[in-house]
Amino acid sequence: MNVLMIEDNESVSEMMQMFFLNEGWEATFKYDGKEGLDAFLENPEKWDMITLDLNLPTMDGMAVCREVRKVSNTVPIIMLTARDSESDQVIGLEMGADDYVTKPFSPLTLIARIKALHRRSEIGEHAPDGTTSSDDKFDVETDHFKMNTKTREAYLDNKLIDGLTPKEFDLLYTLAKKPRQVFSREQLLEMVWDYQYFGDERTVDAHIKKLRQKIEKVGPQVIQTVWGVGYKFDDSGVA
Repeated sequence: MNVLMIEDNESVSEMMQMFFLNEGWEATFKYDGKEGLDAFLENPEKWDMITLDLNLPTMDGMAVCREVRKVSNTVPIIMLTARDSESDQVIGLEMGADDYVTKPFSPLTLIARIKALHRRSEIGEHAPDGTTSSDDKFDVETDHFKMNTKTREAYLDNKLIDGLTPKEFDLLYTLAKKPRQVFSREQLLEMVWDYQYFGDERTVDAHIKKLRQKIEKVGPQVIQTVWGVGYKFDDSGVA
């Protein structure tokens, strides 16, 4: 795995370098937001993972994340933040981060998060559940909606839902393959993120918010809130 770590605390970077080497991963370290963004832009296809500090000189993590997402919707991003503020974490997720880790953190925790996120992104490159998929075969298809897990495309009334990140696509697929079934936030965290968040449900809410915004650009809303329970996919009301 090729990891780009954008982190202004050199002691944190030095610590993580040992753990990355132990995993057999290659890592590049940048200590400035603009330098980190430039490293990404030099070769966007190179990186398998980005870890991104929120507080950075020159350009903060939010701005870097936003610029990365303009170029790539697929590279996984984990945001690192010293703030334990719900608003900062939600904003980071809304900017396009797939996950966040709050400082101070255990290196083993970050390694586990990277592995889980990378594993999900790898699975996303293939049809789920061991099935195969051709480019013109839809794995989910209803009267108004269809998804292809090989091309990673989703359509509402034949209009492409553009700009889905890996997590947004996986979240939509998890809901859509079982229409009208209600999923709790805890279930979605375990199924989509591949590990327990220990009750941190705002991660799901932030991704649902961004996903809804992208769906609404092409048609009616198909992700419904079931108050006090969770979320479901339902396109039966689409005209």
